[in-house]
Amino acid sequence: MRIRVAHSPDSDDAFMFYAMTMGKIDMEGFEVEHVLADIETLNREALKGTYEVSAVSFHAYPYIADKYLVLPSGGSVGDGYGPIVVSIQSLNTIKGKKVAVPGRLTTAYLLLKLYEPEFEEVVLPFDRIIEAVLEGLVDAGLVIHEGQLSYEEKGLKKFVDLGKWWKEQTGLPLPLGCNVIRRDLGMENIRKFERLMRASIEYALNHWEEALSFALEYARDIRDDLQKTKRFVSMYVNERTLDYGEDGRQAVKLLLQKGVEKGIIKADMPHIIFSDEVLS
Repeated sequence: MRIRVAHSPDSDDAFMFYAMTMGKIDMEGFEVEHVLADIETLNREALKGTYEVSAVSFHAYPYIADKYLVLPSGGSVGDGYGPIVVSIQSLNTIKGKKVAVPGRLTTAYLLLKLYEPEFEEVVLPFDRIIEAVLEGLVDAGLVIHEGQLSYEEKGLKKFVDLGKWWKEQTGLPLPLGCNVIRRDLGMENIRKFERLMRASIEYALNHWEEALSFALEYARDIRDDLQKTKRFVSMYVNERTLDYGEDGRQAVKLLLQKGVEKGIIKADMPHIIFSDEVLS
């Protein structure tokens, strides 16, 4: 059975899918085609149900819950860290400021709206945001992926780490992204892919140097810094990637509920989110 697995071309996703990509695990009859695209593109494609399996932002999930379930493994969860707002000059507030964001369906955008509802958003590809700040096209930028570790080298200042802010507000980890699987594959195939997703992550965590070597080519502006790439990957591929944990699942539901209550998410709160919550 052919399965298209869509995910971001960044080092943590590359690390997570290494075993699956390079034939390190038995795929149990699945033929996997990997599709690489930035997260906002994946969010938009998920609205159409394009790919059988896809990485998406949790912010996007209520809009696609009729088509997809969240796999219990494969999440990107920050515990006291996450997307960062940066600027050239120190800022006291971003209220009324022009802020570059990586997409309106990203979890980073949802968090920023929860933090400060009143700013002027400028939607840009995630890898253009730091450049836009440096060029003075915007007052600040919301950085995700490896930019969370490279902004200081560009001379930029941190205004707020939204993952730290979320932790202070809720005491919970911050669920940013997830891997979803299309409901129409049927529970037998969904259960099989649950096992494969977990096995791929376990292999990478048990073969760190091997998987990291593969992930390095996707590390963009920290590619030449092995330790920084290792730090970034370990931030988002760890034990919580194997399983969200009770507090991680609680955080998912709270984040989405807050988005609905504040009118940022204009969709119903899904009753069932994770695929392993569905009885076969």
